[in-house]
Amino acid sequence: MLNPIEEIKSRLDIVEVIGSYIKLQKAGVNYRALCPFHSEKKPSFFVSSVRQIWHCFGCSVGGDIFKFIMKIEGVEFGDALRILAKRAGVELKPMRPESASWRTERQRLYEICELACRFFEKQLESKIGQEAKNYLIKRGINEESIKQWRIGYSPDTWQGLSDFLVSKGYNREEVIKAGLAVESEKTENPYDRFRGRIIFPIFDLNSQVIGFGGRVFKETEKEDIAKYINTPNTLLYDKSRVLYGLNFAKMEIRKKDSCILVEGYTDTILNHQVGYKNTIAVSGTALTPYQLKILKRYSANLLICFDMDVAGDFATQRGIDLAQKEDFEIKVIILPKEKDPAELIFENKKLWEESVEKAKSILEFYFETTFSKFDSKRPEGKKEISKILLPIIKRIPNKILQSHWLNELAKRFKVPEEIVVEEFNRISIKEQNVSEIEENKSEIIEKSRKELIEEKILSLILKTKKNLEMIDKEILSFFSSKVKEILLYLKKGKEVKELEKMENPDWKDTLNFALLRAEIDQDSDDEIKICLNELIVLQRRNDLEEISKAISRAEEEGDQKKIKKLMEEFNQKAKKLIG
Repeated sequence: MLNPIEEIKSRLDIVEVIGSYIKLQKAGVNYRALCPFHSEKKPSFFVSSVRQIWHCFGCSVGGDIFKFIMKIEGVEFGDALRILAKRAGVELKPMRPESASWRTERQRLYEICELACRFFEKQLESKIGQEAKNYLIKRGINEESIKQWRIGYSPDTWQGLSDFLVSKGYNREEVIKAGLAVESEKTENPYDRFRGRIIFPIFDLNSQVIGFGGRVFKETEKEDIAKYINTPNTLLYDKSRVLYGLNFAKMEIRKKDSCILVEGYTDTILNHQVGYKNTIAVSGTALTPYQLKILKRYSANLLICFDMDVAGDFATQRGIDLAQKEDFEIKVIILPKEKDPAELIFENKKLWEESVEKAKSILEFYFETTFSKFDSKRPEGKKEISKILLPIIKRIPNKILQSHWLNELAKRFKVPEEIVVEEFNRISIKEQNVSEIEENKSEIIEKSRKELIEEKILSLILKTKKNLEMIDKEILSFFSSKVKEILLYLKKGKEVKELEKMENPDWKDTLNFALLRAEIDQDSDDEIKICLNELIVLQRRNDLEEISKAISRAEEEGDQKKIKKLMEEFNQKAKKLIG
């Protein structure tokens, strides 16, 4: 019987799993992509379907399906195991109470959020829950969508959910950490965060519940009650990194190569309901660098439907500026005044479809909005328009497009273009991009020149077995222990297929990455000679450095006999290096 790890690997194809996170392109027998773990212009990230591994030859990170999930989701192995088990339909055996200690804090929070979601779903069947359900249906959300998006209701009680979760074996501190309860200064026990509200679960990319949004649906006498409240930032949920609905929309975004960005839960759900399944929401924030990085995996074409004020909404404009800097193609969906997407879809689906079809480029939107706010015939109006539009044009990465919009501005002002360009050149803007503002940059593993050459030589030998004849006893001693062990097996006549079948050798990853590289690289016949020569030179230089250090130590100790012997050894090796 297969253990859970082997069973998951047998059921899941690494290409499909990684392909659900980033856009993969066929490259011979393998697949390639821009690496999601470091910034690059040319794809150096490869996935092997045959070997079920991935490796980036740019940042030297690689591994199996579990390593990928751990890295891209930022989770521990136990969490990656659970994520992939759910995807593969593999049931992980329940743990005995005494072994529960190995469950990570993160895993317990996932369990709490899932239980809370079921609790809220069940409450929708109660008498008041039915009122909440009727409200949703009146807003246009049908039964199927209620089930798909797992919409629920939180009873208007102070500790109903908390007591339920405690009865299931979780403590109140954990319920607070999941963002579902709030500590009270007046009572001993914390109280539920969500009370008397319609509940919208928020999912991660694997459709796991990580947070909630709650909306009031009844008229209330208290003016200070917010219409919406959300889970605060927790170990699982960070609103700046989450895109509502992306778990359902990601494949459709990739298929259509475009993404509709809206602001609300109901906007997203109604769009999916009428066929716009490439719609997601920004979860109550302006567009952030982290969200852009995630979106770039699926498409660089954005259709934004935000309530934007070009002259005042700096947070939204900053997000759009960042998107432009990262080469996103942005259009704006313009709606009739006082309407949001959900309302328009419910009242007039055809008008929504026309609005999407007639979406304007972001610069067209900026120009029209700005010119409508000020009188462009008056000097003061021209000045205010310039203050808004010139910095926006300055941030366009493409110089041809910059020139086009400067020309357009000059035409509208009815002034020579040179004057507009002169003013434009005075503007200084601090440029930022997504990778520069990230707090947690992926750590790139720096490999030494010697390690890189060893890997290259091994790949050349695996590609052309005749190259193995060039590895004599002296050269073999220059390799690291892992590569040397593989070369020794090959010299004994072992076939690559035999090596791949060997159980848990320390060098298995090294072999797999070298095999992947052998399939990818296009090499000349002289490549092996060049690489071997460089390996020899590097090794001899390293030897000379070590002898130099030993001579320095001997000089400090005043050991003349040792100094003489080391100097002779240094001269002999130096001659070999020169020769």
